Amino acid sequence: MKFKTHIAATVLVLILIVSGCKGSKTLVADGQVDSGLKVKQLIKNSVNANIDFNTLIARLKIGTTQKGSSQNYTVSLKIEKDKQILITSTPVSIVRALITPTRVAFYNKWDNTYFDGDFDYLSNLLGTDLDFDKVQNMLLGQSLFNLNDDKYQLSANDKSYILEPKKQRDLFELFLFVNPSHFKMDSQEISQPQNKRILHIDYLTYQEVDNKTIPEQTKILAVEDEDELEINLELKSVKLNENIRFPFKIPSGFTKIEL
Repeated sequence: MKFKTHIAATVLVLILIVSGCKGSKTLVADGQVDSGLKVKQLIKNSVNANIDFNTLIARLKIGTTQKGSSQNYTVSLKIEKDKQILITSTPVSIVRALITPTRVAFYNKWDNTYFDGDFDYLSNLLGTDLDFDKVQNMLLGQSLFNLNDDKYQLSANDKSYILEPKKQRDLFELFLFVNPSHFKMDSQEISQPQNKRILHIDYLTYQEVDNKTIPEQTKILAVEDEDELEINLELKSVKLNENIRFPFKIPSGFTKIEL
């Protein structure tokens, strides 16, 4: 989990890490935790809460704080479900990033540089194995991991169900906090105690778009030793299933970044 200051890498990582538009509204989640709910039913409810769509387009406001310094960005986010994610800085397309199941690439017109590789870079940066599904799930408020691939134990606090593997992984520990109203994630946490690393994601509010539940405000905290990066995301003007293009071509003459 090496925090980078390069603007293109920063913008890309911010996105990886999760209204006011016509047809959407902030969702009030006031469900009560059911002490009698079984693990199997909770997992089924959470999996069924995963939204189905073809495309998503939105504006994403990003605020970052690290070592007392704060920055704000606005980017365009496009998702073709299970196929590609395109991120473009706005209002001027200076930085553009493309994520597919096999590729992670971005370029920066400020300094004429680009990166074109795979998920090894992002996995090393965040300290855990990443793939396209985990990135997409993070943005949509879904569990980073397939809940049917492990055995979980269930507990609860005052507002969320808490899932954790019966046997935590050797490399990291996982904790999932599930909302009792819509069964999307309230929080997700991956920790590596031996390396003093934590990636914590809080979904502060959700919004309803075309009867689908989508994150609205998300807070991400990435910690390594004494180094801490806070990221606040706000997803706005969300539209689903529009006919949209995903243009991405690295300009000629740019210098490749070796990461």
